[in-house]
Amino acid sequence: MADFQYDVDADGIATITWDVPNKSMNVLNIEASQELEALVDKVLADDAVKGAVITSGKADFAGGMDLNVIAKMKEMAGDNPAKGLFDGIMGFHQMTRKIERAGMDAKTNKGGKPIAAALPGTALGIGFEIPLACHRIFAADNPKAKIGLPEILVGIFPGAGGTTRISRKLDMMTGSPVLMNGKLSDPQAAKRLGLIDEVVPADELLSSAKEWVKNATDADIVKPWDQKGFKMPGGAPYHPAGFMNYVGASAMIHGKTQGVYPAARAMLSAIYEGAQVPFDTAIKIEARWFTNVLMNPSSSAMIKTIFTNKTALEKGAVRPEGVADMSVKKVGVMGAGMMGAGIAFVSAKVGIDVVLVDRDQEACDRGLASVTDILDQGIKRKKVTEEKKAEILSHINATPDYDALKGCDLIVEAVFEDPAIKATVTKAVEEQLEPSAIFATNTSTLPITELAKASRDDTRFIGIHFFSPVHKMNLVEIIKGANTGPEAVAKALDFVRQIKKTPIVVNDERFFYANRCILPYVNEGITMLAEGVEPALIENAAKLLGMPLGPLQLADEVSIDLSVKIVKATQAALGDDYKGTNAEEILFKLFDEDRMGRKNGAGFYAYDEKGKRTGIWEGLRENWPVSDEQPDLAQVQHRLAMQQVLEAVRSFEDGVLEDIREGDVGAILGWGFMPWSGGPFSWLDIIGADKAVEICDDLTEKFGERFTTPALLRELSKNGETFYGRFGPEAKADAA
Repeated sequence: MADFQYDVDADGIATITWDVPNKSMNVLNIEASQELEALVDKVLADDAVKGAVITSGKADFAGGMDLNVIAKMKEMAGDNPAKGLFDGIMGFHQMTRKIERAGMDAKTNKGGKPIAAALPGTALGIGFEIPLACHRIFAADNPKAKIGLPEILVGIFPGAGGTTRISRKLDMMTGSPVLMNGKLSDPQAAKRLGLIDEVVPADELLSSAKEWVKNATDADIVKPWDQKGFKMPGGAPYHPAGFMNYVGASAMIHGKTQGVYPAARAMLSAIYEGAQVPFDTAIKIEARWFTNVLMNPSSSAMIKTIFTNKTALEKGAVRPEGVADMSVKKVGVMGAGMMGAGIAFVSAKVGIDVVLVDRDQEACDRGLASVTDILDQGIKRKKVTEEKKAEILSHINATPDYDALKGCDLIVEAVFEDPAIKATVTKAVEEQLEPSAIFATNTSTLPITELAKASRDDTRFIGIHFFSPVHKMNLVEIIKGANTGPEAVAKALDFVRQIKKTPIVVNDERFFYANRCILPYVNEGITMLAEGVEPALIENAAKLLGMPLGPLQLADEVSIDLSVKIVKATQAALGDDYKGTNAEEILFKLFDEDRMGRKNGAGFYAYDEKGKRTGIWEGLRENWPVSDEQPDLAQVQHRLAMQQVLEAVRSFEDGVLEDIREGDVGAILGWGFMPWSGGPFSWLDIIGADKAVEICDDLTEKFGERFTTPALLRELSKNGETFYGRFGPEAKADAA
């Protein structure tokens, strides 16, 4: 079936309707692009057709490009994938340029046919680059719609003309957030920015667009950049002030990316170089830089993890087979603290009825107030209406009465991280539940198998680790106990899908996956501090890796008292097997001096009265003097990166992780591991197992057994294999 339909009304206005069969959202592929181009040719060739409107048969216009097209274009080119990509990209440019020029005479800019875009809802990526080529963009007044170019967020940039057109449509200051931050706007905001032309009532969308097409003149359809004497907005790069905009943009990009994201650098190069030449040359420059990015292993890894793997996990790639739908109808949330209130909010937001329970009504009311505060913040940012706030709150029953839990098909317990308290709550709650209900405990460190011993049925007991703050963090770590059954796993996955978050499923072991990897990163940073490494070198080395927070800052964010609590709990659990580190002395000293981190405005960093960081606490250098001889940057970075990566590999070796896709997605979404790398397993594949072994062996010799090369990594090196080549979904499919 065709992705586009075509009809012509009595006034000679053609309507090209994008409606991909069996898809909830339109996405573009090579065949559909060729189909659209053929219909544009049909409009231009038919003298009876005065112009056209391109619209959607769905609630939204389009979600962008099917990124699997990139792999297809590479494959089609055989031994020269770069040429295949460039030619394919230029094919898209040809199609959009044909829309834009619309049959105009090249010299006079006359004789073209007006083509408008009518967007009923969201238009993203190439789903907005096509409208940008149209002569006028109409959008329905739909506050839920999102319009923009988010490609930079998955490791590429708008490469089907969006970069070149936006840089000619808007000045650098206005266009930078759209291109460089992937900022999305609702239709009204998009109009204010100058991204679109008209916002009209939804029931007048098509008629308004047709009316404009019917009355458009030659002057109405010539883009500014196709007119004689066109100058870039702001005069850039010819005018000194315009040139300084580029200097500022370059500095801004480097400040945000630390130079490790190739797409950001390439996009700015495409804008700067393209600004100095005519439009048709500029889009060739854009295509060359886009090809350069697509050939970069970093961008390929980001696309694979942030788009392909993340989407697969959200669609149930690791859901147990044969288990019927387990969607949640009524959830009980035990504990109305910050975590419980966040869980209640994200559940009620999607229409799930919530019973929020705590020890007394006062505590319950505080939890409900926390939910209200989240909603009020949304209202201030114009993301939530008063009506939506009332609707969400109507789904939450905040009460200390356990009888209200009757009828809940899922419980999410979020009380204190104390096994005894959790056991008491588990027993009391299960008295109110049907045997079919699933009990989930929210914990970041406590072993699920032990906690499940308090349950009447450990096959229906599971761990769900939410990251804080719940309403902002997208990852949810689902932990299977030794006896957790498939229905409990399916229930947890279906719940996470309902609340629109990304799940990973891991097996039970202390610290699970995310904390198992991130704690060594923090400890290594503090260990280096104890060794006399300059704290600024530690923090900046981490940021130059692309980590969002240095290990010392992260320790402050987590809180020093929690770190001390984790150390003590681990010591108690492991007994004689526990191996201490130099980091503990520093943590305990800060704890004793009441430097708990950001929570009380004193930790590894100093803070002002408003809680804003003012710099590294000078007392660090006084208490732990800086050595005269400092390590080189690469060594510090290798130590910080490998402490995370090696723990990820060991998690996979140990069976905590069952799927390396979850390891990569979990690392990026859970603690911000070097997003440009695609995650720890993708990064190891980029640098190669041989190089990784070389780094590990060197670090082991200098710093000890914590850097010992895992047997699996050494095996891959010996066999010349990669993680995705051996354990990725395609390898598993071939083996099956």
